[in-house]
This record gives sequence, C-alpha cells and structure tokens, in this order.
Amino acid sequence: MKAVVANDHGAVDLAKRMLDHLKARGIDYEYLGTDSEESVDYPDYAAKAVMEYRRGGYDFGILMCGTGIGISISANKMEGIRCALPQTSFSARMARMHNNANFIAFGGRVEYPEPVEKMLDAYIDASFEGGRHQRRIEKMMALEGR
Repeated sequence: MKAVVANDHGAVDLAKRMLDHLKARGIDYEYLGTDSEESVDYPDYAAKAVMEYRRGGYDFGILMCGTGIGISISANKMEGIRCALPQTSFSARMARMHNNANFIAFGGRVEYPEPVEKMLDAYIDASFEGGRHQRRIEKMMALEGR
C-alpha cells in the first residue's frame, strides 16, 4: 500500500503524526507537504498531491490544512478526485465503503472527538462495497464540469 501526503502550515504537527503512523503500519508514502509553519497556500499542496497521485502507484492520498476544509475543497475541484473530510471513524470508514474516496483530509487545528490516527485506520482498513454505491459514484463523477 502507498499513499501521497501533503499539508500546509496549519497542519505541520499533524502531518508528522500521520507520517509516523503510516510508517508504523508499514505503508509507503510520498511526502509533498511543508515542514515549516511559514504561511503557504493550501491549494498548491492539494494540486501537488493530486498530480502525483495521478502519476499512478498510489492507493490513496492524505491532505491536511488548518481545518481540512480548504485543502479538501481544492482537491475536489480536480477531475477524478473524491476527497472526504471525516469527523469520526464511522464517517471515515463510510467514505471508503460507500463513496470510494481516493483522498482523505484532516485539520491540524481541529479538536476531533477521537484520535485522527483511528479515523485514518478506519479509512485504510475499509474497502469499497461496489454494487448500488458504484451507480452513485458514477452519477457523482458525472457532475464534474457542470
């Protein structure tokens, strides 16, 4: 399994935690984020991660900014991307099972009700169910560019 990971200045500490967690799980990653708290623009990091993901060889992407909102919206503007912004392990798991999310986003300044690593694990360990959900994914993706 391999992930592409990127963050802006609002999630430097969270990115370090996530990279440590991926390493502990034995998941390879390409890190494209900033390790500085000097202000940068999250759309640039979303774009870098998506462009790298599109090169192939990645199972999913992880994006982080202060809230996770701006970087997830930015990624979702790019063709073929379904970036989820879960608040719980349940929503992280469903993002994969029902929405086949290929990116997941988190906020470095958000106080979550459970550890972010637990939410990431729920996402990673889930599998897309297909079936009726595939039909919905196709309808969702057909909305691009409208």
